[in-house]
Amino acid sequence: MTLTPEQLAQFDRDGYLFFPGQFTPEETRKLTEAVPELYSRQEAYNVREKGSNAVRTNFAAHLISEPFARLARHPRMIEPVESLFGEKLYMHQFKINGKMGFEGDVWQWHQDYGTWLNDDMMPTERAMNVAIFLDDVNDFNGPLMFIPGSHKKGVIDAKHDLTTTSYPLWTVDNNLISQLVERAGGKGGYDADGRYQSAGIVSPKGPAGSMILFHSCLVHASGSNMSPWNRVAVYLSLCAVSNHIRRFKRPEYIAHRDFTPIECLPDDCLVKDYPVDTPWKNGLPASALETSMDVIGATEEHAA
Repeated sequence: MTLTPEQLAQFDRDGYLFFPGQFTPEETRKLTEAVPELYSRQEAYNVREKGSNAVRTNFAAHLISEPFARLARHPRMIEPVESLFGEKLYMHQFKINGKMGFEGDVWQWHQDYGTWLNDDMMPTERAMNVAIFLDDVNDFNGPLMFIPGSHKKGVIDAKHDLTTTSYPLWTVDNNLISQLVERAGGKGGYDADGRYQSAGIVSPKGPAGSMILFHSCLVHASGSNMSPWNRVAVYLSLCAVSNHIRRFKRPEYIAHRDFTPIECLPDDCLVKDYPVDTPWKNGLPASALETSMDVIGATEEHAA
């Protein structure tokens, strides 16, 4: 899949691209059917919502489940990012966010690269997020929200929020969010037909199988899911191999340490059972829980 000049210009301007119905219902169903078994596991990689047994996010499914291992090698996601970066990619993070009906909590305003820089010491923002809807996303089930163009601000000061939800996050101050929204177009308004036209905040919505590609510095968030409808989505964080993380402060199931370049499978890999490796299928290895504050390469650089 190759991005057109128009898409490249839009991505540069807005920081994201939306592809409604990128995956067929049959392809999407292969993934959706694998989620309940993953969510049922009592493992560290399943982070539950605060005060609930509902899964907030599941990590590393591509090392556990064959359908997601194939998705992690799908050319419709890998090739556009490779073309943007001009080099091979590795999987920095793989997660399936639950946002379950009535129970899915907020994700505060943040930049993903802020976390990757502060926690993982990723050198630059040469990493990209790809989201795939596993459920239909509508106005009511906690859709993702972006501030278009906010990626051009670069890395924004953030505070480490350890209390709002069950998952720690480097979040952006509300006053700065207000400024960014105003700069991006402000409140918007209603057109002559009574339809609201958003400006400073946008929210791509569409059927299951839709895909979003967005910049690691794009400021985004999502509200709680007050509806009865789940909003499950897969998020792949793809990083240029040369830009790999330099510190293992977080467990390996959250921030991966295998920098091997991703090799794509054929385009029909979600409907055909191509062989894939799932090394964590029977449980997490002890090494996946280990952490370190050491900086990769620091010893060698000091010795030099």
